[in-house]
Amino acid sequence: MQDLLYPLLAGVAGYLLGSLSFAVIISRVMGLSDPRSYGSGNPGATNVLRSGNKKAALLTLLFDALKGYVPVLLVLLYGERFGLGEDSAAFVGLTAFLGHLWPVFFKFEGGKGVATAAGVLLAINPLLGGATLLTWLIIAWFSRYSSLAAIVAAVFAPFYQMLIWGASPTVLYVALMGLLLVWRHEANIRKLLNGTESKLGQKAASAAPPQGSSKKHPHGEGYQARGHSHHHTKNQAKKKGK
Repeated sequence: MQDLLYPLLAGVAGYLLGSLSFAVIISRVMGLSDPRSYGSGNPGATNVLRSGNKKAALLTLLFDALKGYVPVLLVLLYGERFGLGEDSAAFVGLTAFLGHLWPVFFKFEGGKGVATAAGVLLAINPLLGGATLLTWLIIAWFSRYSSLAAIVAAVFAPFYQMLIWGASPTVLYVALMGLLLVWRHEANIRKLLNGTESKLGQKAASAAPPQGSSKKHPHGEGYQARGHSHHHTKNQAKKKGK
């Protein structure tokens, strides 16, 4: 019974930790718009970067990676006394990843899991995580597409694990994360094929501060001087002529 109970409890804990959507949390704390309301609508570091706030994007990236890294590391360090080994750690990493994709605290509306998956891989095997991150960096550097880099890295990760460290249940968990990550990028794949995908660092036009966080022109949101300047000029001319 305990052989099933402890992995299940660890998996539930990993899922709950993964359900903390730091893109939304950090944006709220820093007074930014909800990342689900602009750009790709994805609550992740890349979309937060489209708000123009690099600090918020960096913090999102860090905490999203940590919520994948920490639960796996805890199982590796303390799980042996409960009969939890490397495969159980990989399972817990998968549940944390699932929490990011479908967070129970945020109406099951989560991100694509790139940073969380990277944290999981780094904890399972730093060399595996490093090789996967290097793959992401190379593709991102040359293409400037975060989505393309994530897709390529997700495909290569299970092959790295299998070819270098051998076949094991861990490969299945890594492969499942990779498949889910590619699936979550379905819309990005279509945009890449159509040539409409946003590049890294490209600011979203609608990434404005939330209501009440900045002063508004009396004419309302979206006011542009170009559209109203002639109106004011005519009114001023009439007053001078009276």
